[in-house]
Parts: sequence; C-alpha cells; structure tokens
Amino acid sequence: MKTVLITGCSSGIGRALCEKYLANDFYVYASARNIHSLGDLAEHTNLTKLTLDVNNNSSIRNAIAHIQQDNKSLDVLINNAGYAAMGPLADMPLDDLRAQFETNVFAPMELTKACLPLLMAKQKLNKNDFAQVVNIGSVSGITTTPFSGAYCATKAALHSLSDAQRIELAPFGIHVITVQPGAIESKFGDNSLNNVLKRITPDSLYAPLKEAIQARATASQDNPTPAAEFADILVEQLLNKPKPVIRIGNGSFGLPLLKRWLPVAILDKILSKKFNLPSLAKR
Repeated sequence: MKTVLITGCSSGIGRALCEKYLANDFYVYASARNIHSLGDLAEHTNLTKLTLDVNNNSSIRNAIAHIQQDNKSLDVLINNAGYAAMGPLADMPLDDLRAQFETNVFAPMELTKACLPLLMAKQKLNKNDFAQVVNIGSVSGITTTPFSGAYCATKAALHSLSDAQRIELAPFGIHVITVQPGAIESKFGDNSLNNVLKRITPDSLYAPLKEAIQARATASQDNPTPAAEFADILVEQLLNKPKPVIRIGNGSFGLPLLKRWLPVAILDKILSKKFNLPSLAKR
C-alpha cells in the first residue's frame, strides 16, 4: 500500500487531500500542529493522525520516527502547512516577517530533508518506482499584490527552492512538483484577517485604507474553488505523470498572465488603484 504524509490537515486543502488520498487506497499520515484540530477527521483503517509542528525539529523527528516504525518508505510528501501574514510591510514587525519565512519556506525544506531516507527508499526497493515531494505554493508567489508582500515573497521563494529541488533530487528517484493554487475555499482568509487586524492601528500610514487591507486579507475566499474539487484535480494529476508545475483554482491562470504580459508600470497602476493607494497621496 502506498503512503502519503500531508501537513496542515486541520482544514482546507490539507483536509481535502487527506480524504482524496484515502479514497485512492493510500495510507495517509494526516498531520497538524494541534492534533485536536483533526478530531473531526473521520477515523479510517488507513489513517494515522500525527502531531507535527513544522517549525519544531523535535516534532519533525518524532513524526518521522512514527512513520518509520510502520513503513520502510514514503511515496508522497505534501508540504501544505502555511499561513499568510498580511498587511503593509511598513507596519509589519521583523519577528512577524521572520515567522512567515520560517513556516512557509524554511519548514518545508527542513521536513523534506528529514523525509529523504524514506523517500529515497522507494527506488531502492524498486528501481522503476518514484517518490513525490509536492510543495503547495501559490499564484501569489508569481503576481505580488499590495498588503500581501510578506506572503507573496515566501511563496516566490518556495517556488524557486522547488525548482532547485526538482533538479537536485531527480537522481534519487524523487519527483518534485510545485502546485500554485488560485483562490481555494478554506479558513485561510479568516486566519489572515485575524492577523492583519492586529496591525492596523490608528497611527498607521495606511489606517485610511483599512477596508482595502481587509479585502486583500480575505481575497482568497472571493469566489473560491471548493477544496474538494481542488483535491480531486490535483490527486488525479499526481497519480498520472504530473507536470512539474500545476495550477488549479480560480485565478490560477489569469494572475500569472497579468504578470507575464503587462508592463510593470501598468500592472503597478492597476494594483495601486484596486487597493485605493492613490488616495493616500491626496491627504
């Protein structure tokens, strides 16, 4: 039986992927920082719920040790855990910026490194067999928008690191796939909004744009693609010779096209107007 480890399974994409892989007869290791958040994930004979804080090396070691007790190898690792630190960069404490990179960039690299022995074991057991590392990026890592600079930067960094991983890990029978979702239905917007509201103080340079900042924080939930639909499409592709880069969901093609074809000055003007930034110059 094939195995998959998925991070960030408390809701949204992670939860939907768990259910889809179970439906495809995989043994699923569903993980979350707080295992109690997995309490409503239906019990299954092919499911193990793991506590895994991707920012804690001890937690990573414990999770990998648990998997190694049961299996000699791992077929798929899905680096899905992440969050969005939204808001103007001028208002963002350095510790918040560091934390954004710790979770969205450094953590998936560290977890992948820890999983390498299990992933490489696939080809040792069968030279024609391959493992997969699936890094969940975002179209936000392609087209940067105001009030999401930190999040966009981490996803751009993850895309770049995934490109390097794809080439470096190929000789060891590991295929690295970068997924760049558009708007996917989840609690992602709620979490982003809670974080950004703490930063918009009355003395902020951007206080007059509070509504625009809030709108950007919840933009991922504007006409989103259902998480179950996203998981259906993604897993189907992952099981059938996937492309190195996969885009799924509302906005996943349109936003990159804007970045590719529009001159920088024009795109800047469009985004500035969308978030009402010209109004600040009139004050």
